[in-house]
Amino acid sequence: MINQVILVGRLTKDPEIRYTADGAPVANITLAVSRQFRNAAGEIDTDFVNCTVWRRTAENTANYCRKGSIVGVTGRIQTRSYENAERVRVYVTEVVADSVRFMSGKPRELVEQES
Repeated sequence: MINQVILVGRLTKDPEIRYTADGAPVANITLAVSRQFRNAAGEIDTDFVNCTVWRRTAENTANYCRKGSIVGVTGRIQTRSYENAERVRVYVTEVVADSVRFMSGKPRELVEQES
């Protein structure tokens, strides 16, 4: 079986890093990925793909990427479910990233901090 995903898109918001109970860094990001074809109205639709990034890759992504940054993500699709506060089963499909490649330059505020 093969479960391999490659995406290139823009971050929809700044990555937010958090830490698990055992101290492992994790960041959730959402990529806006344009489709390769136009819809019936002649417009290009965009998919918003939730991705989970772990450990050192999560820290680097949070430190060097901002909303609008172009990133390439390789990973695997994972599905899970949980019961919310209203006792309704919620199903989640996400990409668990193995690697994140920064494809746009450093955000302006990081360049200015280094000067």
